[in-house]
Amino acid sequence: MKRISSVTVRKRMITVFLIGLLFFTIIDARLGFVQFIIGDDLMKRADESWSRDITFEPERGRILDRRDEVLAENVSAPSVIVVPKQIKDPQNTAGKIADILEVSEQEAYDYVTKDAVYTRVHPEGRKISEEQEEAFRTLNMDGIYLAKDSKRHYPFGDDLSHVLGFAGIDNQGLMGLELFYNDKLNGEEGSLSFYSDAKGKKLEQIADDYKAPTDGLNLKTTIDSKVQTIMERELDLAVSQYNPDGAMAIAVDPDTGGVLGMSSRPNFKPENYQNVDPDIYNRNLPIWSTYEPGSTFKIITLASALEEDMVDLKKDTYYDDGDISVGGTELHCWKSGGHGEQTYLEVVQNSCNPGFVQMGTDLGKEKLFSYIKDFGFGKKTGIDLRGEANGILFEPGNIGPVELATTSFGQGVSVTPIQQVMAVSAAINGGKLYQPFIAKEWIDPQTGETVERVKPKLREKVLSASTSEEVRHALESVVAKGTGRSAYVDGYRVGGKTGTAQKVGPDGNYLKNNYIVSFMGFAPADDPEIVVYVAVDNPKGTSQFGGVVAAPIVGTIIGDSLRAMGVEPRESGPEKEYTWPDKPKVEVPDLIGLNKHELAEYQTNLSIQTSGSGKYIIDQAPSPGTKVEQGEKIRIYLSDKNSS
Repeated sequence: MKRISSVTVRKRMITVFLIGLLFFTIIDARLGFVQFIIGDDLMKRADESWSRDITFEPERGRILDRRDEVLAENVSAPSVIVVPKQIKDPQNTAGKIADILEVSEQEAYDYVTKDAVYTRVHPEGRKISEEQEEAFRTLNMDGIYLAKDSKRHYPFGDDLSHVLGFAGIDNQGLMGLELFYNDKLNGEEGSLSFYSDAKGKKLEQIADDYKAPTDGLNLKTTIDSKVQTIMERELDLAVSQYNPDGAMAIAVDPDTGGVLGMSSRPNFKPENYQNVDPDIYNRNLPIWSTYEPGSTFKIITLASALEEDMVDLKKDTYYDDGDISVGGTELHCWKSGGHGEQTYLEVVQNSCNPGFVQMGTDLGKEKLFSYIKDFGFGKKTGIDLRGEANGILFEPGNIGPVELATTSFGQGVSVTPIQQVMAVSAAINGGKLYQPFIAKEWIDPQTGETVERVKPKLREKVLSASTSEEVRHALESVVAKGTGRSAYVDGYRVGGKTGTAQKVGPDGNYLKNNYIVSFMGFAPADDPEIVVYVAVDNPKGTSQFGGVVAAPIVGTIIGDSLRAMGVEPRESGPEKEYTWPDKPKVEVPDLIGLNKHELAEYQTNLSIQTSGSGKYIIDQAPSPGTKVEQGEKIRIYLSDKNSS
């Protein structure tokens, strides 16, 4: 028998030991690799294979006006989610779903038997009504979940529709502020995670994992809902009276660039945007439309000439015979035969085209077009809305004497309403051109604290304060004594300028009897707090002049808005000059304490109505000093005792 030496035994033992050590080292290394290197990833994969997630939409941030009035909010409207593998009786469940959502039973059956972890019933099960929600909760069916959801609601209906825009079925912003600030308004979605076996059955022994959604921030805007309501009312009246092709209005704070109100006609209800022609909601006219501005553009020529000391409004004169010849072309005044001898202040009051051509010619193309660009024309203002247009100016090489002349009175250039408003705001606010904006503050919906404030953005200083003061004075005289008299507001100093622009047709030629009539107004003229621009496109059944159609609308908007804003009346400006057939208003006299037989001298201008009996007047309405239309009724209260 062969004996194995001890040396051989030791070698074999060492070999076995080394093999075993290597084996366990490999296992240990593998375990370490799994535990420390890929362990997290494997756990994540295992968790994903066991868990099922249902997402929950965050609450979209509200949109508020500057007084915290709600402009856009959310109303509860949950959505139906189906987890097919948790449904025990698909046919019965499908029948109940079909009854509640008013879909076919086959369509409902397809949802409850679908090969998916979970599915949304779309679109019938999205943002369901209160009655449908109650029905689902009452039935409490296995595998049917109601996910927290909401839909957008706009309390003011179609007011401010082009500015607010709307959100889609998934609460994503699709237009207006809803689109521009979608990321901040939208928030972050949450989820409910539950665990299930390989067959999709819920593992009851493992608790669900709920991650709450993070709601979007609330947006506080510069919009004043009172000003907006007044503006909407006046545009509705204009549409009813003139049946125009379109109409628009803008109001801004000239000292910041904050938009107080903005509206277009036609408009729409944001909650029903699916039923609206996209040509309506895609056209926010104040920032989208471009057209020749007409005489409102003369404000820029005036401001430029004053800043360059090219004209003295009171001392320099211009004789208007009805036309002016430039480069072999006759340019006419709107008044046949012209205005005769005028000071340049009267040129402004009369909106005399030849007088403005002379101002523009004296300035020269380099200076005038330099100011036009400095005032922001030819480029976007940067307002926080999508769809803004640039406008069109003449190329420098194409500017001859005629182009210079026509630009001086607002013809041949194409601008947007928002460009005009911001440029005029700069002309009357001390010379500061601001970027218009609507978003004012971002507010945490949970704490109510402001997390971000938007500061006014000064783009350029275009005029001196002294020139701006001259512009305000000249434009105030336009309303008191010139073509803008229809915008005069008792108790407030109003300045402004009319505009009547002939429209260009598809063939590049001017249309006949088809104008955009407008008025640019501001008040109080000595310290402006609001600038209002209104344009009416092709009004019917009336004289198509800005002073006839648009000026009275702006006057009403300014007067009512200033009162709504708490701006006190102050009558220290120029008195309105009346022309036939207008009649000046009369001041209500102080009648208290008079004997009723002394009223005869007041009967000419006022209509007196009496209440009570007796010989003496003890009270009256309106109060003494109020200005009223001639022939307006004044009520007096009589008594036998004289209270004076």
